[in-house]
Amino acid sequence: MGNNASRELVKLGDTGKTVADITEDIRGYTARDGSGAELGKVEELLIDPGEEKVRFLIIASGGFLGMGKDKAFLPVDTVKSINHSDHEVLIDQAREHIAGAPEYDPDLEEAISYYETVYGYYGFSPYWSPGYTYPALPYHPR
Repeated sequence: MGNNASRELVKLGDTGKTVADITEDIRGYTARDGSGAELGKVEELLIDPGEEKVRFLIIASGGFLGMGKDKAFLPVDTVKSINHSDHEVLIDQAREHIAGAPEYDPDLEEAISYYETVYGYYGFSPYWSPGYTYPALPYHPR
């Protein structure tokens, strides 16, 4: 990844694309931390259109009819496992840690410095870093 333009991420739902295997689409799944505490629902997947890979999950929690929702912006690297039969995604971070993450701001979705801050907070190198290895998960939009 040589320039910032190649790091622009878009919501999968805005692209007209889907994941390679529709049964692997985790939008709407319940996200849980390692202890089983519910974090919310996977609202959206942010993809890198150049490489066609999911880079972040947007987890929404709380609210009524979409009002007052809290959102967490999690690197795909935080996904520990996916349980398709129960429609759950297990995140390898504690609920308390996620609650203290840099605040989600839709105006910052395309800000490289925000991505770097989020990756750093969760202890991962950004996907454009030399030597980055994409997690072995079933996310390959098409």
